Amino acid sequence: MFDRDIWQEIFNTIKKNKLRTFLTGFSVGWAIFILVMLLASVNGMQNGFTGQFNDDATNSIFVRPGRTSKAYAGFEAGRRIQFTNEDFEYVKQSFPDDIEYISGRYFTSTSARYKSETGSYPVQAVHPEFQIIEKTIITDGRYFNEADFTNKAKVAIIGRKVAEDLFKNENPVGKFAELNGLTFRIIGIFIDEGDDNAERRIYAPLSTYQRIYGNTNYINQIALTYNPTYDLSKALEFSSRLEDLMKRRQKVSPEDQSAINVWNYAEAFDDISSFTAVLKAIGIVVGSLILIAGIVGIGNIMVFTIKERTKEFGVRKALGARPRQIVNLVLLESTFITAFSGFIGLLFAWLILSLIGPSIETPAFSNPSVRSSTVITATIILVIAGILAGLLPAIRAANVKPIVALSDK
Repeated sequence: MFDRDIWQEIFNTIKKNKLRTFLTGFSVGWAIFILVMLLASVNGMQNGFTGQFNDDATNSIFVRPGRTSKAYAGFEAGRRIQFTNEDFEYVKQSFPDDIEYISGRYFTSTSARYKSETGSYPVQAVHPEFQIIEKTIITDGRYFNEADFTNKAKVAIIGRKVAEDLFKNENPVGKFAELNGLTFRIIGIFIDEGDDNAERRIYAPLSTYQRIYGNTNYINQIALTYNPTYDLSKALEFSSRLEDLMKRRQKVSPEDQSAINVWNYAEAFDDISSFTAVLKAIGIVVGSLILIAGIVGIGNIMVFTIKERTKEFGVRKALGARPRQIVNLVLLESTFITAFSGFIGLLFAWLILSLIGPSIETPAFSNPSVRSSTVITATIILVIAGILAGLLPAIRAANVKPIVALSDK
């Protein structure tokens, strides 16, 4: 392998067949390029999907009420389901070992004012534990606590963009703003890594908003996180038990799929993983087929090269060259062409991903990239491909008989 004369012979052979070598090497380089770009694209899609759920705990479940689609227990179809505080407490007490954090949600909107600045923003009235479920990041001040909730305090946490709109360069924490004409004290500012639009949101205690709206006990949704030690099967089994419980409590038919909606992040992540796994498999198959075509091409060029050098190999054997030396020469040549071409394709793909990948940020596609393990695997494939491409031609060259080779025209 480190014999200078051998490498000179390899380069001379490549030099004599420039176009043929380039076209064959291009097919290998293109195959590796396509393979890496396909796998990077799949990772980009997976990053995009995951990023959309990044602002919530991955073990979250959201229970939403709807309308019944079937008559049941004396109730007609089309009945609107309404959750209350009692439903919230019932769920909380029914699954003490399954639930990690739980919160009710009440959705509304508000016209906010601070001095001369005004704006309309969505409001989510929740329990204190919702901070963990939503993975809300407080950058200044604090989230509201149990004391605020119990006392129905008129306090609010505003998103970064709300703070920029209403307070400009002032620090909002500790100041008072009007929300639908009622004075609230701003106690915190938050950011949301998963969604910039979420930073135009305002959070307040659920108990406060229930008092504001006529001392109601209504809630629009129940959000919770389940035991983080649960695997997928346990998570889905818990979702099923939770759905059955709510259907029985609300007098809903077990077959009714529209009255109670239980959405589990585990199921969503499982679907995404299955989808991306299929895409990744397709990418590997397509890239492998193109690579196989390149390997066949290299094997083909090596056959022609050996045919042209039949007499040379005959002379070598007549002068005492062993078959193993000839095999090594042919294998080195095929491996070099394959590996060099593949590395060029690999390098080109890496440069594109390094320069363009980090700047790609969309809801469905984000930062396409490949892992180092993929690069290492591709390198190993290249070396193996080079050996396979030259194996049969090398055996053929080693079996050339000197007397036949010297008489070959």
